[in-house]
Amino acid sequence: MRAADVSDWGTLVFEIMSQQTPIARVQPIWLEWMERWPTPADVAAASSADIIVAWANLGYPSRALRVKACAAAIVEKHDGEVPLSLKELTLLPGVGTYTASALLAFRHGIRVPVLDTNVRRVLVRFLDGREFPPHTTPSKAETMRADAILPEDGHHAAEVSLSLMEFGALVCTQLNPSCDECTIHDNCAWAAAGFPKDEKRPTPQPYAGTDRQARGRIMKALRTAHFEGTDGLTKRKVLDAARIDGGDRYQPTRVYRALLKDGMIVYNEDTKRVSLPR
Repeated sequence: MRAADVSDWGTLVFEIMSQQTPIARVQPIWLEWMERWPTPADVAAASSADIIVAWANLGYPSRALRVKACAAAIVEKHDGEVPLSLKELTLLPGVGTYTASALLAFRHGIRVPVLDTNVRRVLVRFLDGREFPPHTTPSKAETMRADAILPEDGHHAAEVSLSLMEFGALVCTQLNPSCDECTIHDNCAWAAAGFPKDEKRPTPQPYAGTDRQARGRIMKALRTAHFEGTDGLTKRKVLDAARIDGGDRYQPTRVYRALLKDGMIVYNEDTKRVSLPR
């Protein structure tokens, strides 16, 4: 959340939760988090299992552990206060340039370009006549150009960034832009070039049948077990949870081993049970 009464930590958690996740799903979970763990110290002291369970259905649960690691770093290196420089923020676990820039610009009016996918797409179409940015992450030149078009006043610069985000989300959309209704159509380099299509176009990421779905099924089963107060599940039950109709026969074991390697789950040799990390 970017409201005035939300702390820097609350904003940072919200921005991390919102990565690749719809805001409607984020908001209720974020509210529960902030009531339960309002400060970095609270999150740092919480168990990894409780953090993962509270992450609920946000997806990409490894982000939950990165939030915990981020909180621990803030406590250890910054006396529990979120740092307010781009360099220090991007050194925190789970905090990339966009997340850091959003916090600085929208909460504190610090003049810094905020380049999400919507802003990048609008600028590359309007200025370069290309359908999509050529790189998955902003280049140094792209960032410098975005910086050059911002007003000098930080608060006004933040308003411009927000306007570009909204324009990209509602008008200059990824696959079905409303070019006939666009107010800057006459000055758009992409329109002047005849709307050329990029050879490599974004395609929706599949979910059904993928390792990501199998991972999600394992994590859901273990979250449920933790919530019910059990000491975990047998390995067989964990592998059964990962089985998907049409999936390859090696998928459950592959996903199980990947989760172990990532530290998302643990296996107890004494109890022969799989559980969330403590």
